[in-house]
Amino acid sequence: MSMRMSWRLASRLSVITLAVLVVIIVTVIQQKQSSHSQPVSNTTASTSGLQGTDLGGTPAPNFQLTDQYGKTVSLSQFRGKPVVVTFLYTHCPDVCPLTAENLHASLQKLGGDAKNVAILAVSTDPKRDTTAEALKFSTAHNMQDYWHFLTGTQKELSPIWSSYSIYAQQQQQKVNHSTALYVIDKQGKERVYMGDDFKPAQMAANLQQLLKEK
Repeated sequence: MSMRMSWRLASRLSVITLAVLVVIIVTVIQQKQSSHSQPVSNTTASTSGLQGTDLGGTPAPNFQLTDQYGKTVSLSQFRGKPVVVTFLYTHCPDVCPLTAENLHASLQKLGGDAKNVAILAVSTDPKRDTTAEALKFSTAHNMQDYWHFLTGTQKELSPIWSSYSIYAQQQQQKVNHSTALYVIDKQGKERVYMGDDFKPAQMAANLQQLLKEK
């Protein structure tokens, strides 16, 4: 009888041990996956006091594209101004229009300081985002004179997406792409990352702080 009980006890203990090991393994895998995923939180403050995920002040990769007016625009030409770089497409039915509206609201909160910041919206849809479509989208969201909606060919855009860890893949009439806003300081350094759920007050506060920096 005691041998039978011991066998049952050992069996139950082995099952419990296996279950604990499974939980530990799953937890480790999830932690590794989260450590390699793109930061999405924008509600926390970085060590500098900026709201968003701290990017450590690494130099922002430069790029050059064509804006909604057909002008050649590069990131480096805005040295001396805080810059927001985001990634959108003109036929987007949901997130991109909201991002544009929230950026417009952010600039309104800045008042006269809005002219001292730059916003660059990089296309994620090279096939359909023409100069004309970029201007149409910009006008629809009152951003035609407040940002540069930058378009280009697949060959021109792909390296930029890669350098900013952006995924962009067209699927039928939609483009699945990463949503990201990189806030860059006057020295051209990446300061914080903000997700598409940012609040205009958060963005305005970040830009106001960067405007005060030398």
